[in-house]
Amino acid sequence: MTAVTYVGKRGRGRRLMALFACMYYAALRPAEAIALRQQDCHLPETGWGRLLIDVSRPEVNTQWTDSGDAHEERGLKHRGRDDVRPVPIPPVLVHILRGHIAEFGVGPDGRIFRSERGGVVASTAYTEVWQAARLLAFTPAQIASPLARRPYDLRHAAVSLWLNAGVSAPDVAERAGHSVDVLLRVYAKCLDGQQEIANQRILDALTA
Repeated sequence: MTAVTYVGKRGRGRRLMALFACMYYAALRPAEAIALRQQDCHLPETGWGRLLIDVSRPEVNTQWTDSGDAHEERGLKHRGRDDVRPVPIPPVLVHILRGHIAEFGVGPDGRIFRSERGGVVASTAYTEVWQAARLLAFTPAQIASPLARRPYDLRHAAVSLWLNAGVSAPDVAERAGHSVDVLLRVYAKCLDGQQEIANQRILDALTA
């Protein structure tokens, strides 16, 4: 995250650091993070906050959108158009978002993340910044590896972290916007690593 802030001129990377933070600390999909508005956020001065995720702006071919825009608003993936996903966020992300809003403001519609010209952040723009940040932060061996190769990998890292921390699969699935079935299939390796922890918890319950 720190390396991202050193990328580009005119604060290009610094403008996007909080976007990447949303993917890592809240497991947002890039399209969900891009669509985030100030009114979707509860950002207290202290403690945990909350994001209400109810819209996504995936990047698509302009000939397939109603507006001709490369980004079209859609409902959440695998959910109805009016569904809302509440995502608790840790104090570190609350602090990052508060700082971002204080420095860069928000768009007329409340959008937190905008391009330098005020438009929707393009996937090519944030991917270029991320690739440049990897060159600054990683060793040559790490750069050549799959480690954090794509911005979307930040979301995978978040979900893996939650599972490895012992958060229940249904709770992780709800926060990430997955079905439990998909979560168990995609992140089975993380769950496999929890066997000893689960055994100890069962033993503690049996001997209580």
